Amino acid sequence: MNIKIAIQLYSVRHDCEKDLYKVLKEIAKIGYEGVEFAGYYNRSAEELKKMLNDLNLKVAGTHIRIDTLLGDELKKTIEFNKIIGNKYLIVPILPEEMRNSREKWIETAKLFNKISELVRKEGMFVGYHNHAIEFQKIDNEYPWDIFFKNTVPEVIMQLDTGNAMKGGVKTEELIDIIKRYPKKALTVHLKEFSSKNDKAILGEGDINWKEFIRVCKEIGNTEWYIIEQESYTYTPIECIKKCYENLKGIIS
Repeated sequence: MNIKIAIQLYSVRHDCEKDLYKVLKEIAKIGYEGVEFAGYYNRSAEELKKMLNDLNLKVAGTHIRIDTLLGDELKKTIEFNKIIGNKYLIVPILPEEMRNSREKWIETAKLFNKISELVRKEGMFVGYHNHAIEFQKIDNEYPWDIFFKNTVPEVIMQLDTGNAMKGGVKTEELIDIIKRYPKKALTVHLKEFSSKNDKAILGEGDINWKEFIRVCKEIGNTEWYIIEQESYTYTPIECIKKCYENLKGIIS
């Protein structure tokens, strides 16, 4: 299966604020096949769709708040994402009251199951993305595991590699996380981690990318590799270009 490569636009957010179309054009020129949103820069769904179509870019997902998936807001979210051609609705962080105990994590998992049932009728998926806190143990268990043990198979596990390692996960355990939840890693965040260089570019840190990519292909059912770079040795555009080139080298 050909796994496509996207960029999380948070990586180049300040450039996007200045000239979104210009940045999308640069992203397409680099070779990226898609983008994942983290905000829409005051553009309508129709405006975004036109930009993406002009540049032959797909939408690999969007990071949105949990409240946009609840009540009357859910319908608006579904309609917006239908227009831009996105089927992956990823919550990147939760309010503390939804994650401050084992019981709350289980309640939240059940809520995601309900949302999943609703959005699946529209051909969409809901998912959750980690920071470091999901790998700080509660009752001797990772909140990440408490959550995903209690979700239906259709709830996406968007593992952010760099964030997990900031939480204390070792590179070999990144592989085990994918193995623990087969076919749930439809999209993954490829973010480098280095114990020696906090500005390390993908492929230049501690993560065993070859093995991680192997399990994504063989076990994760991964459709999108989504690169994210949050620290910069060069300009953000130059950094995401180098990340892309390094990933292509690893894959080949």
